[in-house]
Amino acid sequence: MRGVLASAILAGIAGAGFAAQGVSREAAVSNPALARQNWILKCQGCHRPDATGTPETTPAMAGIVAKFLHVPGGREYLARVPGVATAPVSDAELADLLNWTLYRFDAGHVPADFKPYSAAEIGKLRKAPLRTEAPAMRAALMTKINALAEGDDT
Repeated sequence: MRGVLASAILAGIAGAGFAAQGVSREAAVSNPALARQNWILKCQGCHRPDATGTPETTPAMAGIVAKFLHVPGGREYLARVPGVATAPVSDAELADLLNWTLYRFDAGHVPADFKPYSAAEIGKLRKAPLRTEAPAMRAALMTKINALAEGDDT
């Protein structure tokens, strides 16, 4: 049963659940215009305007970024990757940027019980940025994400 549920979530059924809990997509981002501006200025140079990334250097985010929220450590990983944790924006702006990015590039995989990042959470997580270990951590998380998609309960 868990494998079926995981597959359904990763197939995109969870995207509508957030609104069903009484919190709108818009409520997850206090300033969408500023979040978009920060994406343009701080992120899209590497991740590209459509978040497809550059295979040689920058992972794609489109259609996958919210899947990290489904595996242990994935939420923390998203806030600790080097470009996120060291972004020259306030904790509140970074929380908005992460929340905006999840909905902009992977709304279909945002979990039904998603709790938007807060400035306090970001402030804590970005104190321990990932460095050289980021690619290995991403690979391990992707293995877990793929196992969920295949219905593996391990």
